[in-house]
Amino acid sequence: MSFIDSLILGVIQGVTEFLPVSSSGHLAVVKLFLGLKDVPVLFDILLHISTLLVMILVFRKRIAGIIVSLWRLVKGQKSEDDRENLWLFFLIIFATIITGIAGLGFSGLEAKISTNPVIIGILFIVTGIILLLTLFFKGDKGYRQMSAWDAMVIGLFQGIGVLPGISRSGITITASLGMKVDRKYAGEFSFLIAIPAIIGAFLLKSGEAKALLSTVSMPVMITGFATTFIVGLVSLIILLKIIKSGKLYFFSFYLIPLGIATLLKAVVFR
Repeated sequence: MSFIDSLILGVIQGVTEFLPVSSSGHLAVVKLFLGLKDVPVLFDILLHISTLLVMILVFRKRIAGIIVSLWRLVKGQKSEDDRENLWLFFLIIFATIITGIAGLGFSGLEAKISTNPVIIGILFIVTGIILLLTLFFKGDKGYRQMSAWDAMVIGLFQGIGVLPGISRSGITITASLGMKVDRKYAGEFSFLIAIPAIIGAFLLKSGEAKALLSTVSMPVMITGFATTFIVGLVSLIILLKIIKSGKLYFFSFYLIPLGIATLLKAVVFR
């Protein structure tokens, strides 16, 4: 794996992890077409860790608020101001549990799809259709108005988002909007519940660290990591503005043609 390959994968991960176009689908297709079949799964997780740092940086105030509220709860100093953060913490944990259960059900399917550009192409189109649904969804729920049912539905859709070609952020934001959550909170909640999911995926794949070091050199890994972080930071800031503007469906005009092109490449021009 060369610096150029690492740079390409880093840019793709940084852009597609946050923009609702499926980072796993893009990475799988690019690796297939570049012939990078010897890259271990942990390299993908490493790039996700870089995007995790971006999320922590962007949502640092909300995350810090949750931590402070939990500390006050433990110390018996909880106040009315802590209610929202503590309820949000419960929603995140509950959604994460549902995601974990759903993710286990799709784990075997995920590996098979990642090597099948035909299915990935179809799922790109499905994601595009899902994003079109945001045209019809509008809500005003904040975190205090969200229920455990809302968190369960959103967590379930995040579990489905592990499939290459299905955008995790796209499907969870759409699910949140479908549950009448306000756009601002829909975007933030989508990425807050991604944090424990990414950490869990890293822990599950950490046993492949030796395989990663034997296949990819440290400078190449650093290149991919740094590229993902820089590009991802810019992408997330842009996406949050797009969500607030209600124009998430714009990405459908990219994903549907991309899905068709992927299908043509895999079936007709292979």
